[in-house]
Amino acid sequence: MSDARTPAQIEADIISRREQLAVVLDEIGVRVHPKTIIGDAKAKAAQTVDRTAGRAFVAVNRSVSQVKAQFVAADGSPRLERVIPAALLVVGVVGLLTLSKRRT
Repeated sequence: MSDARTPAQIEADIISRREQLAVVLDEIGVRVHPKTIIGDAKAKAAQTVDRTAGRAFVAVNRSVSQVKAQFVAADGSPRLERVIPAALLVVGVVGLLTLSKRRT
C-alpha cells in the first residue's frame, strides 16, 4: 500500500496549513498587541485589588465583631461591666488631650 498523494491533495494540504497558520498568526498578533497586554495587566491589577480589599473587609469585619462581642451580650444588651470602664477611659484620654493642647 503506497501513500502516494496527488498534486491536488498536496496543494489542498498546503492551502489548509496556510489557513491554519494565518489563524495562529492572527491570535499571536492579538496577544502581543500593546492594548491587549495593557488590558490584561489592568484586569490582573483590578483582580488583585478586589482580592486584597475583600480580605481587608473580612479582617475588619472579624475585628469589629470581636470588639462588639466584648461590649454587647449575645442577647444584644450592653455589658455595663465593660462599657462603663471603657467610656471612662475614653473620657479621661480626651480630657488629657484637651488639657495638653491648652498648655501649648
